[in-house]
Amino acid sequence: MSSPTQPDAPRPGPVITKSEITWRGDRSFDAGPAGRTHRIDGAAKVAPGPVETLLNSLAACSSLDVLDIIEKRRTPVERLAVRLAAERRPDYPRRIMRLEIEFQIDGAQIEREQAERAIQLSFERYCSVAGSLAPDIIAETRLTLNGESFPAVRQKIWSPTI
Repeated sequence: MSSPTQPDAPRPGPVITKSEITWRGDRSFDAGPAGRTHRIDGAAKVAPGPVETLLNSLAACSSLDVLDIIEKRRTPVERLAVRLAAERRPDYPRRIMRLEIEFQIDGAQIEREQAERAIQLSFERYCSVAGSLAPDIIAETRLTLNGESFPAVRQKIWSPTI
């Protein structure tokens, strides 16, 4: 039997993720697989708009990585919140050009270095949403650990090697 490091080992196939949206009138949609939907408001008045939904997805994806990485060090997170701001082009397509992301983490035994490393690993290696962003987007993260803020760090977002 071959191991994953041997050249003849079969590579896993692609992971397929599916979703759908249903228009609900005006600029509103229900989004997600059947039975697990949420509202997306194209006018961003009664629910998050599409770009806000992307930001929320990035925050949730990277937060899960950060929680998992810190948990492996047996230093539990007591509270985590993420604040994001996106600078977008003034002209269409008004795509994101720059992201400012603040991770607010509380946990008595968490060290600054381990929290910053967890954030870095999320962006460089694990977060599917970050890895799906255009490579020219500037992403800066700031850590606030137990109420103490640290300087922003520019993250290298994963991109495929060509």
